Amino acid sequence: MVLELIRPGTNINFLKYRKLAYLVSAAIVLAGFISLAVKGGPRFGVDFAGGLTIQVRFAQPMDVERIAKAVEEVGLQGVVVQRFGQEDSNEFLIRASDQDVKGETVQTGVEAALAKNLPGSGFSVQRLEMVGPKVGADLRGKALEAIFYSVLLIAIYISGRFEHRWMAAGLMAAGLAGGIYVLKLVGASTVWLIVAAMLITLALCFVLRLKYALGAVVADLHDILITVGIFSLLNIEFDLTIVAALLTILGYSLNDTIIVYDRIREKLRTTDKSVPFEQVINQSLNETLSRTILTAGTTLITVGCLYVLGGPVIHDFALAMIIGILAGTFSSVFVASPILLDLGSGLNKPEEPSAPKAGPRVNAARA
Repeated sequence: MVLELIRPGTNINFLKYRKLAYLVSAAIVLAGFISLAVKGGPRFGVDFAGGLTIQVRFAQPMDVERIAKAVEEVGLQGVVVQRFGQEDSNEFLIRASDQDVKGETVQTGVEAALAKNLPGSGFSVQRLEMVGPKVGADLRGKALEAIFYSVLLIAIYISGRFEHRWMAAGLMAAGLAGGIYVLKLVGASTVWLIVAAMLITLALCFVLRLKYALGAVVADLHDILITVGIFSLLNIEFDLTIVAALLTILGYSLNDTIIVYDRIREKLRTTDKSVPFEQVINQSLNETLSRTILTAGTTLITVGCLYVLGGPVIHDFALAMIIGILAGTFSSVFVASPILLDLGSGLNKPEEPSAPKAGPRVNAARA
């Protein structure tokens, strides 16, 4: 027995609201871009920006200002103190931009300053992390490359599976390789190199008429940009765990999109050619709606438990997953599928009626 949340025969006109959905997505992405521009980019964690982080737990309630004042005498640069985890855990992160100091020296200095200026606080250092500037830059570059190559492989896979155009997919990859080579010759930075490569991928999908690939790539980029934008608006740090969440979101969104695309392709083979393509997409979305709600709902329950009960270490990862799942479900219905109609109309265009064949001539005289 198959569990159905949506009654068979339901016919919601999703494509009727696609322009409104475009505006909602554009507004969220634009807000994220403005936030990133105002803040000078994402707020990178120690993994990417370099520096040091000390996690300290206190036996009694403490406030950020007292801790920051207590460690001033250590002489660390750009010290920022923030609460870590729940308020009753009394854990704090002491961050600094120093990158050329020894961890043992810093920890000893911080412990001495806290013991002197906060006597009886019952503190203990939980961990100390240090990342040099070169390592941080390399990690940023590798993270961007991982996201880009994931999107590229998705575009090639979708082109071959749904459009059976492996040659066009190969041309897209070759054109992209040539574009990246030229950009490297002119000395483009890693960030601009990846951004330009993404734009080249989208342009090649459009020029080569790889409509399914274009829809899947746009939907994936939509989910990533919304997640990054919301993280910037909430002023949450980006570290390696967030990159892992973004890559997971890519896979989740792609899986949801493939389910819808499979149903569209199946109905294109079995539906009469006179049926408008918009109707085919709407029917496919309605028929997969129950599965979409069940998948997104059960995944959200799991990730929600991680967010609430998983502790501060996995808190931001779980939040990124929650945002990505919601954005991925939205994009599968209101981004990936409508793009097939807006940029690829005519896939199910009715055939031109052929001219009527001339029947046998009847001799009127004989009749």
